[in-house]
This record gives sequence, C-alpha cells and structure tokens, in this order.
Amino acid sequence: MQDLHGKTALVTGASRGIGAATAKALALAGARVALVARSAEPLEALGREITDAGGDAIALPCDVADFSAFADAVSTTQLRLGPLDILVNNAGAIDPIGRILDVEPQDWLAAADINFKSVYNGMRCALPGMVARGTGTIINISSGAAHRGLEGWSHYCSAKAAAAMLTECAHIEYGADVRIIGLSPGTVATDMQQAIRASGINAVSKLDPTAHIPPEWPARAILWLCGKDGAEFAGQEVSLRDEGIRRRIGLI
Repeated sequence: MQDLHGKTALVTGASRGIGAATAKALALAGARVALVARSAEPLEALGREITDAGGDAIALPCDVADFSAFADAVSTTQLRLGPLDILVNNAGAIDPIGRILDVEPQDWLAAADINFKSVYNGMRCALPGMVARGTGTIINISSGAAHRGLEGWSHYCSAKAAAAMLTECAHIEYGADVRIIGLSPGTVATDMQQAIRASGINAVSKLDPTAHIPPEWPARAILWLCGKDGAEFAGQEVSLRDEGIRRRIGLI
C-alpha cells in the first residue's frame, strides 16, 4: 500500500468503474480526492461513501471535454483540497458503437472529445502547478485499441491513439518535473463492457465475461504507479496484460 497522506488527487470518470475504484484506492491510501464526472448523483454518493469511511473527498460534476469546466474543477480542487499532486485521466466513452457511416457526426465527435480532448484538458490544467513545484504524477488511461483498429470503434481507437501520443509528447516536454504514464488495463468488467457485448460488433463483444478483470485491478495499478516503483515507467504505456507487471503489483 502506498502512503499518500498529504497528497491531493483528481480522478475523472469517477462516478463508476475504474474511476470509482481508483478514487476509493487513493482515498484509502490517504489522499484527498476530487471526484469528477458528468453525473452528480453517483459522484455525491461515492463522496459520502469515502468520507463515511474516514477519507476526504469532494464531488465536482463537470464535462471534462469542456476546457473551462475542467479548469474550474482543478481550481476548486486546489482551493478546497490543496495543490494537485495526482491526476488520473480516466474518463472514456465507447458509445455510439457503429461503423463510420452509421454514426451521426456530432455523436462521433462527442465521444472522441471525451476520449482525447479531456486528456489534453486535464494535463493543460494540472501541469502548470505541477511544473512550478517540480513534482506530480499524471496517469492517462490508455487501451489496446490505441494500437489496432476495431470495427465500430473508430472514434475510440483514433482518440486513444491520439491520447497515447499526447502522453509521450508531454513526457518529452515535462518529464523532468512530472511523472506522466499511460496505463492500458485490458478489458475490465464495467458498464462499458456491457455496452460492447450488447453491440455484437467485433471480437471484443464476443469475449466471455470471465475474461474481464475487476476494476479494482487497474485501481491498484494506478496506486502502484504513483509510488516509487512507478518512476521507471515515466513516459511509457504500462500494460496490465503483462504478467510481470501483475506480479509486481501483487495482483497474481
């Protein structure tokens, strides 16, 4: 277990799945956590759960694809919880699943904005303070879809590929001061997988549900990457499919 007492973290997509599990893990390790997502009600419920367990969390409903809204969330976090030490860019969207000509342009672009633009927004808002203090950790949730195309997922694959390159570029520019890492968790048992399975499009929708890992695994990986062992992976994409990584984290 990492000791994050005195640290402030912000997690996007925190209302469910990997984001909610990550927020709990960071809070359990002692971090003050800002919970960010579009849906207020589940965020507030998670915030109460964390504070009832003795943690420190605030719910900040926010459209992470909107730069001004994200900037306000970071400002509020720093005002109420302290300087931002950890940013987890986890927010993602798989809907609408469909071939390029079967998806309305505005829907395709909205999903791409969540999967890519929100990563830029988060880093652009968090980096000034981190660079000024010469410390900080940013974890961007990547995907195997960043490296291979899949039918029906053109917005997701393209945006994840762009986000992976943004992670690499940000490390080149600011890696001397800030640890910036991509985490590719593989397939995770979340609501997103239910939507994928229901679509019946591409091989991922045909996977047996037992193939998916629980969201607590990537949450533990993020916590581990925030610790001293994570330093060696700065600027890289860490795959949770790697058994060696799983063993180092203590998952197997």
